[in-house]
Amino acid sequence: MDIFLSISSLLGFVALTGLTGFFVAIEFALTGLERATIDSHVKQVGDRPAKAIQDAHNKLSFELSGAQLGITITTLATGYLAEPVLSTYFTPLLTWLGLPTEMATTMALVLALIVATLLSMVYGELVPKNLAITNPLATARFVVPPVQWFNKVFSWFIRSLNWAANFLVRKLGVEPADELASARTPQELGALVRNSANHGKFDKSEALMLDRSLKFGESDADEFMTPRSTIVSLQADDTITDLLNVAIETGYSRFPVVDGDLDETLGVVHVKSAFSVPREKRSTTSVREFARKVPVVPESLDGDAVLKAVRSAGSQVVLIADEYGGTAGFVTMEDVVEEILGEVYDEHDNADEEIEIRRLGTHSWDVSGLARVDELAEKIGYFAPEGPYESLGGLIMYALGAIPSGGETLLLPETDRDYLDEFESGLPGRWVARITSMDGRRVDRAVLTPITAEEAEEFK
Repeated sequence: MDIFLSISSLLGFVALTGLTGFFVAIEFALTGLERATIDSHVKQVGDRPAKAIQDAHNKLSFELSGAQLGITITTLATGYLAEPVLSTYFTPLLTWLGLPTEMATTMALVLALIVATLLSMVYGELVPKNLAITNPLATARFVVPPVQWFNKVFSWFIRSLNWAANFLVRKLGVEPADELASARTPQELGALVRNSANHGKFDKSEALMLDRSLKFGESDADEFMTPRSTIVSLQADDTITDLLNVAIETGYSRFPVVDGDLDETLGVVHVKSAFSVPREKRSTTSVREFARKVPVVPESLDGDAVLKAVRSAGSQVVLIADEYGGTAGFVTMEDVVEEILGEVYDEHDNADEEIEIRRLGTHSWDVSGLARVDELAEKIGYFAPEGPYESLGGLIMYALGAIPSGGETLLLPETDRDYLDEFESGLPGRWVARITSMDGRRVDRAVLTPITAEEAEEFK
C-alpha cells in the first residue's frame, strides 16, 4: 500500500509539473501571436482550436490572469507533494551511505526541494516557454482549449483578482490596460525593411519610402513645416488682383491672410477664389472676404496627428504655433507628402534651386540653409551638436553669434562624440561652411566641406 501511494504521489508530481507547463505555454504563446496572424489562421483553417485562440486573444488580460492563477496553484501543489514523495526515495539511500537517521532525513528534504525545483523550472517552465516562443501558433492550438475550461471554472475568482490588482495599480497613479498590444513598433518594422532591402526584397526607392513612412509618426510638426521666414503672405487689405499677381510670381496657390504679421493670421485664401470675382471688381475686392479659418496646432504635435489635422482641414493647410502662441509656419499636404516620399516637384518648381543637399565633387556639398540638421548627419555625415536651432542656417548663426554675410567661412561646431561621428561617416570629424548666398538675413545656401583636425586649427 505504501508503495502504491508513493508511486501515485510521484505520478501526481509529474502531472502537476505538466499542468504548470500548460499554463506557462499559453502565456507565452498568446503574447507571441499577432492579431493578423490569428485572423489569417481562422480564415484558412476555421476549426474549433483556431476560433478558441482568437477568442482567447480578444480577452487577453483575462486569459493571462487565469494562466498566472494556474501556475501558482500547480506550483504550490507540486511543492507540497515533492517534499514527502522525493524524500522517501532519498532517505533510504542516504541511510545506506552511512549517514545518521536524523541527518539523512534532513538531507533528504533538502535534496527533495532542490530536485523538485529543478524539475519544475526545466520541465514545467523553461521547456514549454521555449516551445511557445519557437512555434506560438502550434503551441496555442494545443494548450488554449483545455486552459480555457480551467479559466471558465475559476472565472469568478480570476475577475476578483483582476479587480483587486487594478484597484492597487490605480492607487499608484497608473491606468491599467485591459489588453496587451502586440503590434510591432516602428523601429522594429524599420529594421525589417532595411534588412529586406539588404537581401534584395525591396529596391532602394521602395525601402526608403517605407522607412520614411514609418519614421513619419515620430517626427514633430516643426521638422517638416514650411518655416515662417519662407512664407509668402497677403495683407488683409490686399486685393484679388494682388492675389493673382503673387500667385503668378511665386507659383503658390494658397496664401495666409494677415493683419500686420503672421502672428495675426486671419485665415488662408486659395487662388481659385479669384475666379469667382468679376474681372472689373478684382482691383477693389479685398482678400479678407475670402480668408478661410484654418486649424492651429502646436509645433510639438507628432506627424500622424498633423496629417489628420491637414486632411480634416477644408483648405488642406494648418498653421503651426510656437510655444509662445505665435505662428512658426504652416503645413500643407505637399509638405506631408514630401516628408514621406521625398521632394515632389510640379510645373512651378525649379528642381535645381529647391534641392536641399547637392553634392559638389568628392567631399563637398551645396546645402540649403533650410536643411534640417538631422538630415545633414543622414545625407552627408556631419553630426551637429544639440542646440537652439533646427536648420543649417540656424546652426551657422549660432556658431557665429551674428548674422553672416555672403562669402564668409566658419568652422562648424563639433559634437561630444566626434570620434564616433568620424567612424560612422568615414569622413574627418571637423567641418567648415562657406556661405554662398543670403536671402535677406537668412542663410540661403552654404557649401559644407570636411577637414582634418590640423586644418581646423587654422580657424581657431
